[in-house]
Amino acid sequence: MSSGKQPYRNGKSVFIIAEIGTAHNGSTAKAQDLIHAARDAGADCVKFQYVIADEIVHPKTGKVTLPGGNISLYRRFQELEQPPEFYHKIKETAEISGLTFLCSPFGTESAQELIRMEVAAIKIASPELNHYPLLNTVKDFPLIMSTGVSTLEDIAKAVSLTKDDSMLLHCITAYPAPEKEYNLKVIQTLRSIFGRETGVSDHSRDPVLIPALAAALKASAIEKHITLSAADGGLDDPIALEPNDFSLMCKSVRLAEAEGYNGTLERLMRTYDPGLIVQILGDGVKRLATSEAANYFTTNRSIISIRTIAKGEEFTSENVALLRSEKNITPGLPPDYLDIVLGHRASRDIENGRGITRDSM
Repeated sequence: MSSGKQPYRNGKSVFIIAEIGTAHNGSTAKAQDLIHAARDAGADCVKFQYVIADEIVHPKTGKVTLPGGNISLYRRFQELEQPPEFYHKIKETAEISGLTFLCSPFGTESAQELIRMEVAAIKIASPELNHYPLLNTVKDFPLIMSTGVSTLEDIAKAVSLTKDDSMLLHCITAYPAPEKEYNLKVIQTLRSIFGRETGVSDHSRDPVLIPALAAALKASAIEKHITLSAADGGLDDPIALEPNDFSLMCKSVRLAEAEGYNGTLERLMRTYDPGLIVQILGDGVKRLATSEAANYFTTNRSIISIRTIAKGEEFTSENVALLRSEKNITPGLPPDYLDIVLGHRASRDIENGRGITRDSM
């Protein structure tokens, strides 16, 4: 159970999260190297992903293009699955290194494993912001929740299910995310509306622009991917920062903290196009970014059949699940309808890997 502390608060400084994710590719030694690289670069925290493929996508979800070619997204997640002992070991390494250990579960099973590990806090990734059974499982913990590919209504529903000490991270769920779409003043909007600590999860490639401007806007935390090499073949390696660039990012964040808003803008406008900086700051109105809007229904969770369901058969947790539909699967009803769907009977035969819609009942 959570101690009630806010482990992501480190005095007045911006909390810098090095998103390692799955860049370890299943190697404990590589995960430890990444932890040490993050520490040496100036991070406060290392974040991992507790991957169980069946909690994320359906086997029929489709393929993704990686440096090694087009591969099944489901199979890639299967390859990244690790036993609990792996996470215990890297948590120990992080804490010995003086860093906060943070991890994203993708369903209730991985969440329960993190609870058993007595983690200090839990990270909710953007596509899980509407995974309400997951949020209910971890609601007693300090949470850091990314808000990419979401609306204000989505965020409000998630916030209503969590404790007051949860943190929100403004985010664009695109890889890479275009800097000009970031609309960083949304950091202030979310803080004002929800009264929560608010920061940014940055998927852009530039090591300075988004982090420094976010720090100037008094972001509570900044999360950015780190990798030992962008050519390592990991899912997120192409948009991650190598250690030297991650160190540059940390220094630019600390400098922006010291300079304040006006000083940071003056400095960055000597290096970057002033018009781009104005675009990045935006108008503060929370909306889906252009680069993520088309994926709103497929990236977020919806109700999907996980085996063939015969006409007249009852919908249960054994034959439907909340999954990302991603590439090949038509999304089903949003998670709000799960309690309504469960207990109803199928109005027709439903193929394994189909979205459950109103006419399915």
